[in-house]
Amino acid sequence: MSDADRDRDQAGRPRNARPRDKLGRPLEYGEAGVPGIPDDLALTPTDALCEAQQLLDDGRAFQAHEVLEAVWKAAPDSERNLWRGLAQLAVGLTHAQRGNLVGAARLLRRGADRIEPWDGQPPHEIDVAGLMSWAASTADQLESGQSERLRPPRLTRTGG
Repeated sequence: MSDADRDRDQAGRPRNARPRDKLGRPLEYGEAGVPGIPDDLALTPTDALCEAQQLLDDGRAFQAHEVLEAVWKAAPDSERNLWRGLAQLAVGLTHAQRGNLVGAARLLRRGADRIEPWDGQPPHEIDVAGLMSWAASTADQLESGQSERLRPPRLTRTGG
């Protein structure tokens, strides 16, 4: 594919319109992939948490990461690191699903460190304490070479 044929948005920034598999890996053009997350996704924090949770529960951590990343990029400065940390937790789980256990553990710990400042008063019913605990135990599991039976995290205290 030449540079002239590359997919670009209206501002001329490159987009990757290639289909992706469940784990977010690019497939060849024309192959069937899983539905992607729109580049211009705009959800409320509550709706994004609900959507990301459903994706995590369905084993689609990469797509959950994309939802959380969209909120991170649109979030007020006071919450950006929280949403970035949540996205890192989802991409850490993506790495585990892809078999990169070392990278997964590092991202889970980094994400937990990033959300820790909200442990006392988390916004949007986010279960920061539970997520930090999940990230630590999952990272420990991965570092010991165990990637079977990974369970998705619960993003909110209400589980939704």
